[in-house]
Amino acid sequence: MKIFTGDSFGKVHVLRIDRGEYLLENIENFIKSKNINNAVVLSAIGTVDNCVMHMVMTTTLPPVDNFVKWEDKPLEITSINGVIADGSPHLHMTVSDHEYAYAGHLEHGCRILYLCEIVIAEINGFNFHRIRNENNILELTDIT
Repeated sequence: MKIFTGDSFGKVHVLRIDRGEYLLENIENFIKSKNINNAVVLSAIGTVDNCVMHMVMTTTLPPVDNFVKWEDKPLEITSINGVIADGSPHLHMTVSDHEYAYAGHLEHGCRILYLCEIVIAEINGFNFHRIRNENNILELTDIT
């Protein structure tokens, strides 16, 4: 285990993504426009009508991912969590319909149905990066 300890949050941003706009694409554009390197997603709620995520399907290395896609299906976003390191978001999302909840890695192509509100907090005192380990898995590291 590796522990990273910071001492404060910087700016806190609340994003409103509107109907017909794309979720991850807007988050990435925002990060780039504000030159955000290190941050966390604290909260996210909303709805999508197109959704793409991937989930790990094996316990072996390398992992096998299953990409799931819903088109023209109303889904509630109940959570988005993750870390932005070196300006790159690694985000997981939970969505639900009237019967089930689904969770996985947020991918491009998620289109907002009615609205989405996301809270992103910048973190001071880190220089996060992700590097591939010997198993080709991206690991979070703090290069000082």
